[in-house]
Amino acid sequence: MPLDRLIIFTRYPEAGKAKTRLIPALGAEGAATLHQQMADYTLIQVQALQFQHPLCVEVRFAGGDRDLMQRWLGTDLMYTVQGEGDLGDRMARSFQSAFNSGVQRAIIIGTDCPDLDESLLEQAFCKLQQQDLVLGPASDGGYYLIGLRRWIPQLFVNIEWSTASVLERTLAIAAELNLSVALLPILSDVDYPADLEIWERVAAAQRILGTGFIK
Repeated sequence: MPLDRLIIFTRYPEAGKAKTRLIPALGAEGAATLHQQMADYTLIQVQALQFQHPLCVEVRFAGGDRDLMQRWLGTDLMYTVQGEGDLGDRMARSFQSAFNSGVQRAIIIGTDCPDLDESLLEQAFCKLQQQDLVLGPASDGGYYLIGLRRWIPQLFVNIEWSTASVLERTLAIAAELNLSVALLPILSDVDYPADLEIWERVAAAQRILGTGFIK
């Protein structure tokens, strides 16, 4: 079994339930399609990483079911329902399960950050060889990536999730615990209509490169 695990948080792209904050700009179907495209793109980056870095990939999903997820993203990934609780509860369970299974390094990402590429993922795993915690700061005050090399439950409690204080509070907890921390570059998630230009830039680059991914 690979000693590194990458955990991807996502949801089944059902209209009306995926990327709901983008529905005013794109409509329910359009928002779900965008979510699907960004998740597909994230998987392409992950698959590129797997060519050079032995890695177990687990998809923690909401909505749909395992059969629908496998039909969408393939049968060669681990699938686990995210389950109940806030984001902290769900991430905590994911890390605890990973370390209980024997992995040495684990990273959680979402599928909302198109600039998170293969190179940054590799960088994050490399930093975990020496640091206790790696974070990818998001421009909204949260983080787009969190990685650990051991189970640290304190990082997921007493935090107001989906607020501008998430990263600051996480770093404060890390300091209280005397954890060594590595930070990746600041990137932006695609959450609101004003963020769509981020995805449009990535999509345009894919067309220029002629990958055929963006239709």
